[in-house]
Amino acid sequence: MLKGHRTWIFQSKPVILASAAVGGPFEAAGALSEDFDILHQDIWLGQDSFEKAEKVLLEEAAQKAIDKAGLKKEDVQFFLSGDLMNQIISSSFAARTLGMPYLGVFGACSSSMEGLALGSLIVDSKAANYVLAAASSHNGAAEKQFRYPTEYGSQKPPTAQWTVTGAGAALLGKEGNGPRVTTATIGRVIDMGISDPFNMGAAMAPAAVDTIEAHFRDMNIDPTYYDIIATGDLGKVGHRIASDLLTDHGLKIPENILTDCGLLIYKPEQPVIAGGSGCACSATVTYGHFMNQMRGGKLKRILIIATGALMSPISYQQKESIPCIAHAVSIEI
Repeated sequence: MLKGHRTWIFQSKPVILASAAVGGPFEAAGALSEDFDILHQDIWLGQDSFEKAEKVLLEEAAQKAIDKAGLKKEDVQFFLSGDLMNQIISSSFAARTLGMPYLGVFGACSSSMEGLALGSLIVDSKAANYVLAAASSHNGAAEKQFRYPTEYGSQKPPTAQWTVTGAGAALLGKEGNGPRVTTATIGRVIDMGISDPFNMGAAMAPAAVDTIEAHFRDMNIDPTYYDIIATGDLGKVGHRIASDLLTDHGLKIPENILTDCGLLIYKPEQPVIAGGSGCACSATVTYGHFMNQMRGGKLKRILIIATGALMSPISYQQKESIPCIAHAVSIEI
């Protein structure tokens, strides 16, 4: 059911029957390492390219979520997935391995919540019994495509962020035990003219603010309704901008409620500059850390706003600014 201008309310409240998070070496040394199902010490995962390694991460997260739900691949009607690679090859090649009906999504780093929103809509409309939503990213692959190969050893500015090497997946069902997806607020494309690929937080913050405001306007609820309101990967710079913008716009969210997945995933002493980013940032923190806290009774209601920069290497080379988007999904138990 549509409420307001851009928020879906899911009448059946699709259940997250199981979820899984897979990470690499930096994530294994991070602040949330205990919330990952699988952690790798080799960033190559035994593969001969970073792109192939990312595909393996996604395959592992998908299979782990299916196994934890006690299902088989054949039970899943649709696999929705997105990533940062050109033509979302990580998702498409993983879908080739999994052999499930596949819908590829591209929302850059917002892909995790875009997939969860669409998957919930499919289940809520009774078009499927089970839907698997996933997203992935790899530090080496993303650096090579969007900035400079890691071997180049380029100096990064203080606004730069560290792309998470990992994948997260959630298996949705019509009924069962677990956290339930209750609403989704779909984002608009917001472009404030920022063109620096090393300042994603500042570029994406206005899109996050726009979607957060739309969610509370459509739902007519107070921010304190949620235990946690987490943006996807704004990092230190974007989180501060978003917080200031929300306050300026009259929507004051308490500091103990408003957080960012890019600030949570790593330890302060890790050299991640302004924090974590990438499709796997919100995917692993949500499907690992937050789901564990919900199942453990520490959180009851959360709102995840995954943010994405809808740029490409070609658009950057053509001096285009960076259009951004954010999708919000609420989960309750």
